[in-house]
Amino acid sequence: MNFQTTVVGYPRVGVGRPYKQALERFWSGKLTEADFRAAIDELRQDRLAIQAQRLDLVPVGDFSLYDHVLDTALMLGAVPARFGKLDTNNLQGYFAMARGRDGVPALEMTKWFDTNYHYLVPEIPERWELQANLVLEQLRFAQNTLGSKARPVLLGPWTFLRLARLAGAELSKHLQQLIPIYAQIVRELSACDVAYIQCDEPALVGDVTEEEWQAFAACYRELSKHGKLVVQTYYGDATPWYRELCRLPLHGLGLDLVQGQANWAAIQYHGFPQDKILVAGVVNGRNVWRSDLADLQAKISGLSEFVAPERLILSSSCSLLHLPETVTAERNLPVAVSSGLAFAQERLAELELLAQALRNGVASVQASWDAALASRQQWLDGAGRIVPAVRERSAALGAATPARLVYAERVALQQAKLNLPVLPTTTIGSFPQTAALRKARAEAKRNPAGYAETIRAEIAHVIALQEQWELDVLVHGEPERNDMVQFFAEHLAGYIATQEGWVQSYGSRCVRPPVIAGDVYRTAALSVAETAYAQSLTKRPVKGMLTGPVTMLQWSFVRDDLPRSEVAAQIGLALRDEVADLEAAGINIIQIDEPAFREGLPLRRNEWQAYLDWAVRAFRIATSEAAASTQIHTHMCYSDFNDIIDAIAALDADVISIEDARSAGSLLAGLEGRYQQQIGPGVYDIHSPNIPSVEQLVARIQQLLKYLPAEQLWINPDCGLKTRTYAEVEAALRAMLAATKQVRATIH
Repeated sequence: MNFQTTVVGYPRVGVGRPYKQALERFWSGKLTEADFRAAIDELRQDRLAIQAQRLDLVPVGDFSLYDHVLDTALMLGAVPARFGKLDTNNLQGYFAMARGRDGVPALEMTKWFDTNYHYLVPEIPERWELQANLVLEQLRFAQNTLGSKARPVLLGPWTFLRLARLAGAELSKHLQQLIPIYAQIVRELSACDVAYIQCDEPALVGDVTEEEWQAFAACYRELSKHGKLVVQTYYGDATPWYRELCRLPLHGLGLDLVQGQANWAAIQYHGFPQDKILVAGVVNGRNVWRSDLADLQAKISGLSEFVAPERLILSSSCSLLHLPETVTAERNLPVAVSSGLAFAQERLAELELLAQALRNGVASVQASWDAALASRQQWLDGAGRIVPAVRERSAALGAATPARLVYAERVALQQAKLNLPVLPTTTIGSFPQTAALRKARAEAKRNPAGYAETIRAEIAHVIALQEQWELDVLVHGEPERNDMVQFFAEHLAGYIATQEGWVQSYGSRCVRPPVIAGDVYRTAALSVAETAYAQSLTKRPVKGMLTGPVTMLQWSFVRDDLPRSEVAAQIGLALRDEVADLEAAGINIIQIDEPAFREGLPLRRNEWQAYLDWAVRAFRIATSEAAASTQIHTHMCYSDFNDIIDAIAALDADVISIEDARSAGSLLAGLEGRYQQQIGPGVYDIHSPNIPSVEQLVARIQQLLKYLPAEQLWINPDCGLKTRTYAEVEAALRAMLAATKQVRATIH
C-alpha cells in the first residue's frame, strides 16, 4: 500500500485519566494486583484499538506502568542492589524503583530531553542480562486483536545508555555488552512476523562525538543482521549524521520533519537510499495546532523524487505522549480556538486524511479536506490573537536586558528589612491539595462564596502550622491553585485552559498544559489577595508565589505564529505588573519559579546561547522593577545546573532553590565558588513517601556546608508539597527544622 500511516507512540492517560486512577488505587491498596493488571490490560487494549481505527501500523511497546526507560532498565537487569533481586513481574519492586520505599531512595528522576515528561535515570549494573523481553509480551498481547498492524517499539540501546549519562569510552564499553542482549530481543520480535522494529534513538539529534557515532554505527551494523530495524529520531534533525545513517544496513529511518526542518533539506540535497523506508514525521507530536494539510501535501509530493510512495510511511514527529487525548472531550473552549486544535486522536485523523489525499487525490476526500483547512483558518482569523497594545508595550522594551541594583548592595538592604537567621528555613510553595480542597474547587462555580471561605480557611491553617513549626519564611500554601501554570493561565488574557487536556508528566502525575492562543497580558491581580491575607496572619515574612515566564511558556502549548522569545517577553510584562502589586501590598519576598528553565535548552550546545539570552531577558523583564530591598527567589527542578551556571547567575535572583535531593550534592560540587547568591538545595525528596530522619537531615545539611558557606545556604524541601499528605509534610518538616536547629548551634 502507498503512503502507509503510523505514529511514534501514543498517550497512556486516556480520557478521564483511567491510567492515573488505576495506579493510585493500586498504590493505596484499593485495587488488588489482579484487578490492577486487569484494569491496565483494558486500558492498553483501548489505546491500541483507537489507533487501529485510523492507522495502518500501530506502535506496541510504548505503553508503560510508570516510565518506559524504567521498563527498559528492568528488562536489561539494571536493578540497583538496594532493591534486592527483582524480576519483571514484581510490581512492588518496580514501583519501589520509581517512588522509593521503606527508606530506600528511588532512582533519580529528570527531564526527558527538552520536554516536560520525566524519566527515571538508569543506574549501571555490574552485569547486564535479559530478565524478560517485555516488548515481546506487549506485542503478543496486541497481535491477538491487531494482527499484522502491530509493530514493536524499543528504546534503542545507544540512547538508553546516554540517558544513563554515559558518554565516550564508557558508553562504547557498555554498548558492546548490550548488543548481544538487544540482538536476542530483536530476533524474538522478528520471529513474530512484524513489518519492522522501531528503535528509538532520539539522542542522535543532540551533540554526538565521532567516538560515540562509531559506537552507534557498529551497534546497528550488528543488530541489523537480526531483524528489520528502523532507527527513529525525533525532537530535532539528524543532519550531522544523515549520510552516515543512510549508509547503515537498516530497514529504514524515522525522521522528525516538524522540529527537524533541516531533515527536509538533507533529503533533497543528499537524496534517500532506494533500499530503505522513510518514516516521515510530518504531523506535530508536541504541539496542538492543526497541521497545514495543503502545505504538507505539497511537501510530501515533492519527496516522491527521492522516496517512492510504497517506501514512505506518514507519521508523527515524535510520540503523541505529549498531547491530550482528544479535542472532542472539551466543552467550553472558544470555537475560534477549538477549531484550530488537534490532540492525539485528531493527529490520527490528520494522518489518515493526508494519506487518503496522497493516494487518491484531494477530490476523493474533498469535503473533509475543505473542512480541515477552514477550521485551521478560523483559528488564524480569530479575535484576540493579535492585541496591538500588547505588541506596542513589548516593542517599547527594546532589545536590551533590564537590570536591578547589583546583588552585593541589594543583599544588605534585604537583610536589614527581613532580619533572617543563619540557615533560614522555608518551603518551595505548595502545601497538600486535600480532597476537601479539590471538592470545593469542583463546586466553586455553584458556590463561589463557600469556595472563597474554604480557601481562606486553608490559608489560615497553613500559616498556623508554619508558625507552630517555626519556619522562618512562610508561604500561603497555594490552595487556590490547581496547577502552578494552569492557575495563572486561567487568569491571563491570551491563554486558554482545557478541561480534559491531561498529559502525563511522570507516573500518575498528570498536568493540563494551557494553550497560548493570543497575545498575553494581565487584566487583574493574579495572587495578591491570597498572599496579602496570609501576610496579615503573621509577623514572619510570607513569600509571594509566581510562575516565571519561561516555565509558563515551556509548560504550555505555545502558539506557532509568533517567536517563542516574543511570547516569553509578553508573559514577563504581565508578571512585572503582578510583582508591583505584591510589593504595594507589603510583600517583601517574591518567588518566581522557573523549574523549566533548563528544560528549554536546545539539544545541541551551539544553539544554547540564543535561547539563554531571551530566557534570561524574559525573567528579568518580570523582576527588574522590583525594589532593591525586595528579595527575589526562584526555584528550579531536575536540572544539571553546572553547565548553565552563568545563565542562572544572569537571572540575578537573590535566592535560588534547586531540586538536588536525589543528586546527593553532586550539583553543588560544580557550583562551589562559581555562584555568589544564596542557594536552597533540597534537603529531602518530596517525590518519595520516605520520611527523612533528623539524623539524615543533619548529615545532609553538614554535607551542603562543605560546598557553601552558611550565609549562602537556605534549608528547604526539594520541591512543592502538593502531592504529599499533611501527616507526611508535618513529619518531614519537623525533622527538617530540628536538624536545622542542631546545625545552627554548631555555627559560630
